[in-house]
Amino acid sequence: MLTPFSSPEDLSRKAAGSDAVVIGPAAGLDDATIANIQALGSTGAVLVIDADGLSVFKGRTAELFAVLDRDDILTPHEGEFERLFPGLLAQGRETAVQDAARAAQATIVLKGAQTLIASPDGRVRRNGNGSPWLATAGTGDVLAGMIGGLAAQRMNSFDAACAAVWLHSDAAERFGPGLTSDDLFDALPKALFEQWSIGNQK
Repeated sequence: MLTPFSSPEDLSRKAAGSDAVVIGPAAGLDDATIANIQALGSTGAVLVIDADGLSVFKGRTAELFAVLDRDDILTPHEGEFERLFPGLLAQGRETAVQDAARAAQATIVLKGAQTLIASPDGRVRRNGNGSPWLATAGTGDVLAGMIGGLAAQRMNSFDAACAAVWLHSDAAERFGPGLTSDDLFDALPKALFEQWSIGNQK
């Protein structure tokens, strides 16, 4: 389950052949994180970049954009979004996330009470089932992992982001108050099973 690596080049070799890679949570705000993301960009895997993997590029957005392609996914909350796209939120969240997706040429998941998902081709979706129980540490990391898991099954990046955001919120609502990120692992199978059951009834 764990594969240590000694350098960005070693990481690139060991990640070769991966369908998707999630990077950012607890990665560190230093040049090593930037080098690791740049190395992963050469693997062809779908990159899901979150947390430190976003904040580390504050003032260095062009370096991040140079790594990305249209299959990659950025998952910022509003603070991280502002670091990457300063001032863009002043025009409203929906316009901002669409402009950001076009600029980055990647899918953007702008997290919040009503999470927005934007594709570089101009599509945008608003998640209408946001849950207040998700306002706790670590739940965003779980979301990044969910998106990565769906992308690894070769679901289209925009669809993977939309599906994961909806399921993430649905699982949180099932659990209710007092949710921690660990609780999502118990609630998610129930949310997935219900959707599978509905699909089989059609």
